[in-house]
Amino acid sequence: MLSYRHSYHAGNHADVLKHTVQSLIITALKEKDKPFLYLDTHAGAGRYLLNSPHAERTGEYHEGIARIWQQPDAPALLTPYINSVKDLNPGGNLRYYPGSPLIARYLLREMDKLHMTELHSSDYPMLRNEFQKDSRARTERADGYQQLKSKLPPLSRRGFILIDPPYEMKSDYQAVVKGIHEGHKRFGTGVFALWYPVVLRQQIKRMLAELQATGIRNILQIELAVRPDSDQRGMTASGMIVINPPWKLEQQMRDVLPWLHKTLVPAGTGHAVVNVIVPE
Repeated sequence: MLSYRHSYHAGNHADVLKHTVQSLIITALKEKDKPFLYLDTHAGAGRYLLNSPHAERTGEYHEGIARIWQQPDAPALLTPYINSVKDLNPGGNLRYYPGSPLIARYLLREMDKLHMTELHSSDYPMLRNEFQKDSRARTERADGYQQLKSKLPPLSRRGFILIDPPYEMKSDYQAVVKGIHEGHKRFGTGVFALWYPVVLRQQIKRMLAELQATGIRNILQIELAVRPDSDQRGMTASGMIVINPPWKLEQQMRDVLPWLHKTLVPAGTGHAVVNVIVPE
């Protein structure tokens, strides 16, 4: 289908959660003086203009990044993420939002590598242009799931794989489990992070059951809901499934998630959850 455009949703509450987790994982991996690969299977365009017709049509960023990026009481754990946003907006006005590729570019070291794939015919050229002068980076118009077979394990034997599909089709919920299983068989020590939307809770329960059935160990779930579960149209929550999370990530998210929930959802609806699905 390839009709999904993240430019309508850039900077929303789901991005805030996803990119908080992403920045904490990268920061943890940098604690060792050894290079690693950052692999982004569904990279999108890279950067998003928040006063574009797409972004202004939904205005989702007003209830996401706009609520937290200049808060004086923001937890220190959010600093790497928030600084990546400020780096794109040096004048102090929120014009651009960095997708996961640009957050990775901001946080990674010279020794680290980035590999990003995107299939959308409009988004891929923008992604390629963002990284054409970065010697650490490689972009490719390709099926992201195939990268979990062809690019793993990395030569460095250290890596962070971010999987963020559009979920345009119901089959994506099964495809991500199959892709992770394939990737994990090739690279069992890698950090895999899967983003998911909660539209129908039953889909997420089924996906988690299928993931558990793979036999993969050490799985952490992090979820932020802005509304209670509903059978009505629309995303009520989003989450991250992290396999082989850095040892500090669980406690870091337990520390930071209540603040994010309070700040992003002033009404106090929804929930914030950190849950070990499968122990080591």
